[in-house]
Amino acid sequence: MDNRKVVVGMSGGIDSSVAAFLLKEQGYDVVGVTLKHLPDELSENDGKTCCSLDDITDAKYTCYMLGIPHYTINAVEEFKSEVMEYFVNMYSEGKTPSPCVICDEKVKIRKIVDFADKMGIQYIATGHYSKKSINSLLLWDKENSKDQTYMLYRLDKETIARFLFPLSGYEKAQVREIAKNNGIHTHNKPDSQGICFAPDGYIPFLKKVLGEKIREGNFVDKEGNIIGKHMGYQFYTEGQRRGLGLNLGRAFFVSGIRPETNEVVIGEFEDILVKEIEVIDYKFHYEISELLGKEIIARPRFSSKGLKGNLKMKEGRTVFEFEERTHESSEGQHIVFYLENELVGGGEIRKI
Repeated sequence: MDNRKVVVGMSGGIDSSVAAFLLKEQGYDVVGVTLKHLPDELSENDGKTCCSLDDITDAKYTCYMLGIPHYTINAVEEFKSEVMEYFVNMYSEGKTPSPCVICDEKVKIRKIVDFADKMGIQYIATGHYSKKSINSLLLWDKENSKDQTYMLYRLDKETIARFLFPLSGYEKAQVREIAKNNGIHTHNKPDSQGICFAPDGYIPFLKKVLGEKIREGNFVDKEGNIIGKHMGYQFYTEGQRRGLGLNLGRAFFVSGIRPETNEVVIGEFEDILVKEIEVIDYKFHYEISELLGKEIIARPRFSSKGLKGNLKMKEGRTVFEFEERTHESSEGQHIVFYLENELVGGGEIRKI
């Protein structure tokens, strides 16, 4: 494989545009690739989210200005089956999905790798703010609020070994300055917000997809007493406080979701605190036995600053015990583990 060529995943945003620019400046022969993964009816979203047809046009124009080739790859069917169906199924099961984590693993990065293999190109790159170690493990840059190692935790070491991370060590403000100073037209483009396939929000999306499967039900307390009506259990997530539509005089939280009875359980903040969770559908870069008994830093959501604890094996199950009880653990979300700053694995949260 040619080790001076690199395939860059181009989203049409500022980060991937600057990533391509920096790699070209470093002497790499850069090839830009954009995935067309949204169905046609969702591709024209008036800039409400990322990955629209306008974003593909921006990626093409950036590549033209940089003097590099650009390819568009169709990934609509894979995205529908691997991400959109997963998203709907998780809410239908009363769980909280992590669509971007799944998309990076099963669609975006996989497609980029497949393209690079077909072209005989060794390296791949994206606009992710990430670092890696010499033994091809991701490193958490705790000083950078844009660090995106959490999103990439499911990638295997062989894929990480092929990654170049040109934005490693940069802050977002610096990236915008590079873009502006070098005539990259996306330099003032806002950061993408929301879920790309649900530009109007996840509730309108679920209403459209699930239709009559959504039924009004009861809010109940942990004793089963009815305390109000909800719009449909699929619209709520564990730990949710806002948007419940209940006027009870003080804050209450969603402490459980019961799809089988169409009930949403409401409780105190104390009721959503957990000490232990089971880790399922996990991917580790070490043998789990090597991590037992060591102080692990866990991030049970992307925004987490990190919580200390230990991995344990209990009755054949992989369990993480937090040092202190936490509300940062919704069933279905992904928890990512670090040994100091080295990403060692992660998986899906299941309540015990």
